[in-house]
Amino acid sequence: MANSSGGLSKEEREAVKQRAAELRAQEKIGKNRAVGEAAILDAIAEMEDPDRVLAEGIHRIVSAEAAHLIPKTWYGFPAYANENGKIVVFFKAASKFTTRYATLGFEEAAQLDDGDLWATSFALVALTPETERIVTAHIRKAAGSA
Repeated sequence: MANSSGGLSKEEREAVKQRAAELRAQEKIGKNRAVGEAAILDAIAEMEDPDRVLAEGIHRIVSAEAAHLIPKTWYGFPAYANENGKIVVFFKAASKFTTRYATLGFEEAAQLDDGDLWATSFALVALTPETERIVTAHIRKAAGSA
């Protein structure tokens, strides 16, 4: 995603600016669930299909299966943090960096450890009954709900 001069792309610079604004806002509001929920819903509403449909599905699953996670945006993406404010799971829209698939990602706070190797992100193109089952299981495990 870097440009030919080795710097950040326009999309990456915008994501960094979004993250700086999020950090400033978080300092003011702390771990306010309602504010985080509103920020996520606003971010999702700005997405185009199919990203919006996927993000709505992820939000629904996290809300149902890991309700203790705190909703917030992270680099402009819908994300969910643990009680220490550490991101556990996030959704990155394909359109954000003009990639061919959206990403369901898990950060270090996710409790996915499985021996010497485990997945920390998945390409996501559709929420079918099968992919939804897999996503739900990973979100439960990542959040310590499984």
